[in-house]
Parts: sequence; structure tokens; C-alpha cells
Amino acid sequence: MKFTDGYWHVRQGVTLNYPVEIRNVRTKPDTLTVLASCKKIITRGDTLNTAILTVNYTSPMPDVICVELIHHNGKMNQGPEFVKNESADVQVGVVNDEEVASFTSGKLSVQIHKNEGWSTHFMYEGRRLTGSGYKGPGHIKLQDQSTYMREQLDLGVGEYIYGLGERFTPFVKNGQVVDLWNEDGGTCSEQAYKNIPFYMSNLGYGVFVDHPERVSYEVASEQVSKVQFSVPGESLKYYIIGGASMKEVLQNYTTLTGKPALPPAWSFGLWLTTSFTTSYDEATVNSFIDGMLDREIPLHVFHFDCFWMKEFQWCDFQWDQDVFPDPQGMLQRLKSKGLNICVWINSYIAQQSYLFDEGKENGYLVKTKNGDVWQWDRWQGGMGLVDFTNPAAVRWYKDKLKVLVEMGVDSFKTDFGERIPTDVVYFDGSDPIKMHNYYTHLYNKAVFEVLEETKGKNEAMLFARSATAGGQQFPVHWGGDCSASYNSMAETLRGGLSLGLSGFGFWSHDISGFENTATPDIYKRWTAFGLLSSHSRLHGSQSYRVPWLFDEEACDVLRYFTKLKSTLMPYLFSASVEAVQTGLPVMRAMVLEFNEDAACDQLDRQYMLGESLLVAPIFNGQGSAQYYLPEGRWTNFLSGTVVEGGRWLREQHDYFNLPLMVRPNSIIAVGNNDLRPDYDYAEGVVLHVFELEDGRAASTTVYNTKGEAELVVSAERSSRSISVNASGTDKKWELILRGNHEIESVEGASWTAGDTGIRLIPQAGAHRFVIQLKL
Repeated sequence: MKFTDGYWHVRQGVTLNYPVEIRNVRTKPDTLTVLASCKKIITRGDTLNTAILTVNYTSPMPDVICVELIHHNGKMNQGPEFVKNESADVQVGVVNDEEVASFTSGKLSVQIHKNEGWSTHFMYEGRRLTGSGYKGPGHIKLQDQSTYMREQLDLGVGEYIYGLGERFTPFVKNGQVVDLWNEDGGTCSEQAYKNIPFYMSNLGYGVFVDHPERVSYEVASEQVSKVQFSVPGESLKYYIIGGASMKEVLQNYTTLTGKPALPPAWSFGLWLTTSFTTSYDEATVNSFIDGMLDREIPLHVFHFDCFWMKEFQWCDFQWDQDVFPDPQGMLQRLKSKGLNICVWINSYIAQQSYLFDEGKENGYLVKTKNGDVWQWDRWQGGMGLVDFTNPAAVRWYKDKLKVLVEMGVDSFKTDFGERIPTDVVYFDGSDPIKMHNYYTHLYNKAVFEVLEETKGKNEAMLFARSATAGGQQFPVHWGGDCSASYNSMAETLRGGLSLGLSGFGFWSHDISGFENTATPDIYKRWTAFGLLSSHSRLHGSQSYRVPWLFDEEACDVLRYFTKLKSTLMPYLFSASVEAVQTGLPVMRAMVLEFNEDAACDQLDRQYMLGESLLVAPIFNGQGSAQYYLPEGRWTNFLSGTVVEGGRWLREQHDYFNLPLMVRPNSIIAVGNNDLRPDYDYAEGVVLHVFELEDGRAASTTVYNTKGEAELVVSAERSSRSISVNASGTDKKWELILRGNHEIESVEGASWTAGDTGIRLIPQAGAHRFVIQLKL
């Protein structure tokens, strides 16, 4: 929200109070409090009739500083509030000197220059990150007497801002006006399903605004050298999050708001759905599945979209008996083909559903101010809304889902959660404005808990559309309603990269687009992109997405990339365990991995899949790939071509290839199964070593499907010698020196020369071998 009229003036009808003079600084062992007058105090009379802003500095964990700006603090907080993982014994330093007061947590500190009006500086190891100065923080009153609190933080030269949720607008947020308000706007608008009040800077810090209600951002827009954020009310709380790198900042943010759970290994395979409004029954479903089997296309998950339930009755969680007379038998027949099952749900209860009467009678549905059940006709006629602030309603909702799990359902697509009214009353008295964005968190949390309770830890996963801060704990999320075009494919990727920089580790999208039907060309290009994402789903609106409806080559392309992903699962699952441990996304914006390379600051048409694989999807019908490689010798994983980086490249690719480039000094673990994503990753794994440079080392860890480390291998090069060390399992594994076709000798392993490089098999019981390279 804009409050000013250019640099000098405020807008008509706006009253802005901002700190002019620091009048007092108070200290406690864990708190620094600054009282600032909004008027210069010259005489005692000046202390009258002026606003005072109170600013509290505390720390919930090392390297994170909480800033709370308060005008009036008499209002009770109705909630809800984001859950933070705060440390009980954070060691902080509080100093109040004559000129400067400071507050330090870990390597992050804030300095308040007491005699310079309002002048604050956030420092990390002596390096200034950002700060707030003249007219920065403030209390605003409008003509209608509504009030807001705002902050303006400095932007440096060459500084770029990322994140704020899954946004489909330009990847770099500079110059944008962003209002965080969950809406069902598709992928082609400024609206977003997943609004996250957290942004990251390429200068190495993050800012988390601790407000679940609407937060309005002016990112280098109202003032081009500032990021402004504002919220309605009389107080504003935000956190400055430091770190030694962008990766460490993201790790600290997700430590504060929650790390993702590890999705089950089966969920990484190929998903196929009925699509949305298509006509289908068990025979139709079997025709899809058998058609995939007949064409030898591995399929791992089948999803039933909305019409598994009877029309006008969503959600009653009962199979439409006219179409599926034997649902439990059908599910068992499908599971006998090696499939996992997902079904569509939402948190809306149609008036025609028998659950509506149950919910109404027991007070499980959100109410109007006069005590009636809140209803409207958007989506489902007369629908109500489950009140997840009511513990009894949560148990009721969970019990309905448990019946489906017992029947054979493995996962739920938790659709919607954005169309949440604000003129309602919640069971626990929550502020309905704050609940608009926060509702989805309670909804997805309840469904995720059902799956954890019934299937166990690391066996629960959702396919969720909406989210707010903290929602990353309940993976997986997908990008929503995109269209069958290259523009939409590109905007989808932008959204995913923004979400990854907002703390979400796992993400998917509708391969070939949800709306309309793709051309065979787009279907095949999107297939490569989709199977090189953390999760991969074929889904559409009004037409089926089986490949033979596009052309026969589409079948070949889908088979090829599905099998490729299965063989890459040891590497991808390792990246997934890293996401759980650190909060780093599986699909990473280039700037996250190459923060020192300025050419990566704005890249949004390519990404890193884990730490070592670069993916550059093709977004045109000419097969032309234009992408950037950071410095070093990169190898195309598919073709073996080695390319020198530090430059842009333009290449032509058929449908079975794309720039899938391996970072130098990397080890990629390749599995021995191309038919399933869930198998023994360590048994027979082949470790591909790429362009190991003198004086450099590379390592990898192969996990089992429970997320437990089984094999740890490192390779270190010194001149012509490469030392390989392994620990863990005694299962058979091999190593390939990619691009090397002859060596001088090996101690501790046997070797042969192959097409892709030297293949080495460690001797039985050996945990170390040494390779001597030829000159």
C-alpha cells in the first residue's frame, strides 16, 4: 500500500507519524527497547500531543533478530499466530553506550545510532545488510480512521529481492507491488495461492513479517531504494534473518518456521489423473493404466479428481456409487498393479452432502455473526466451511479421511483453501481477517496428520495448492491452474523458484498445463521439465493427459524421462533428505547456488535440481535452448558433451534431450532400477564422478527410502592421484570417472574402460582405493 506522494509529500488524507528523536533506551538481559518521539523535543511542552513509537529488539534463535514496532498496545491479540521454533536460551549481547545502542544475536547485530534521528543498521560479521532511516518506520492513519504500521528497509546498489511465496510475476520482485492475500487466481496473474511473508536478498539476508493477515509490500516501487511493508493495526513485528550465505539464511528461516517432512519415495514417481471434468469410471481408469503398461511407461500413482464423489455433494468423502459401485475392490485391483492412490478433497461441505447436516448440528462449520452456518454458492451450492479452530471439528474431519485410508487411499490432493470469508466467526474467536491466509495451514495440517497417524512418519504426503508461512512442513505443493502454452510453462517455473526461496522444499506442476489441451510439441517439452521436478504429475481440466492422445512419440518421450528419473532417485532422494535437514529446496534458483555469480541474479528459465544438476527446460517450438553456465567444465548428463562455462550457450535439442548439465566436482548417484522410484538405492548404485579438479574433493551420500544414510563416498584429487573413500554398507557399488577413458593404475579396485568413462569396482571389503591418472 502506498502512503506517500513522491519523495516529499504524503498522500491526501494520510497522517504519517515517524520517529524523529530517540528519547530513551531500556535494556534487559534479553531485550533492547527504544522509545522514539515522533516530534523533535526542544521544550517540555513538546512532550505533549505527540506519538511515541516503542521498538523492541529480541532474538528467537542465533542469527535472527525480532523487531517489534508498537504505537498503541492496548488491543488484545485474537490470533491466529504463526508457530515459531524459538530457542529457550539464546545468548545475546545488549549494549547501551552514549552514541550507539546495539543488540547482537550470533553473528547478527542491530545498531541504533541514538543521536542521528532514526538510524538503524543490521550488520552480519561487520557487513551491513540493511537498515531503516529517516521516515522509515511509521504509524499511519487514513481519513476513514483506519491505521497501519509500516517499515522501510534499505536496498543496496545491485540488490535483488526474491520470494514472497509462489508468485508468477517476474522472478525478481524489485519494482513490484505485492499484497499477500491468498486467492484462486491461476498462474497467469499477480494473485497467488501461496502467499508467504518472507523475502530473501541476494546480499545475504532474509526478512520474515510475522503477520498472517494481509501484508502489503512495495518492493523498490514506492521508493526505489527501499522495501516497504505494512500491515493494518497498531503494531508490526518482523525478523531480520542473517547467515553466511543465502543457503544459510534459508536454513535459519526454516529452522524458525519449520522444516519439511520427507515425502515417501513412491511419491517421486509418475502420477496420472482422471483430469477434472472428464467422464470416467473404473473401465476408463483401467484403460489409462493398461495403456501405460502396454506401452511400457512406468506409472506409480493414480489420482482420482473431484468427480470420484457425486456432483453437488463435495465433499462427502463417499464414492459415487453410480460410477464406482465397488470402490474398495477397485482400489485393491489398482494397487495390485503396483500403484499408489490419491484422491481429491477440499475443506468445503456442500449443502447436499450428509456431512453438512452433521457439521451444522455439532457446530463444526464456520458461522456468521448471528450464529448461522456461513454459506455461499461459489464452487458448491450452499457450501459451508469446516472450522479447523474447533478441535472436535478437526477430529470429525480426520475420522472421515481415515475411512478412505483404511480403504486403500495413500494420499490426498488438498485443493482450494484460498476462498476464505472474512465476515465470519470462528470457534476459538480467531480474527477472521488473519484467518483468511492462515486457514489453509490448519486445513493441510489436519490432513497431513491423518496420514502420519495412519501410515507412519515419512509415509505422509499431500498434493496441496494453498499455503502460508510454515506450510512447507506438509509437502508436497503444486503450482495450480496453468495453461497449455510455453508462456504458462515459464510462469509456472517462476512460481516454483519463488516458492523454493520462500522455504518450500518440494514442488510440482501440471505437466502440459491444466487449462486447454497442449500441442504434442508442448506436451513433450513439458514432460522433460515435469520429470525433472521434485514431483511429476500429468493432469488437466477438460481432456485426458495420457500421451497416446497427443502422438506416439509423446509415449516414447514420457517413457524415457520417467525411466531417467527413476535411475536418478538415489541422487534426488539425497537432495530430498537435504531439504528436510536444511530447508533447501530440491529445485533451486540459480542465485541460491551461485550467489557470487552476478549473471545468476535474475535467471528464472533454468534451475538447479539438487546441488549438482542444472536443468534448462525448452520453452519454444523450435527446440532452441538458451541458457547460462557458471564457470567450470560442465557435462551434459545425457550426451556426455563437456562444455566450458562462464558464458551463455545456445543449442538445438530433440525431444529426448535438453541441457541437463552436471556441475564440475560432482558425484551423481545413479540407481539400478528404471521402473520404480522406490527401491534399494544403495544396491548396485553407480557413482558418476564429473570433472574432478586438482585440489578439489567431491562427496555423496546414498540414503535408503527411510531417509537413513547407507553409503558415503568421497573422492579427492591431488595432481594425478584420486583417492576414493567409502563407508557404510557392504552392498555392491561402482564408480565411473566420466569423460576419462584411460588411467595408469588403480590400487584397491578393478577397472574397465567404457563408453562414458572408466568404470571401477572396489575389491571385496575395500573401503578405499587410489587411482593414478595418465598425463
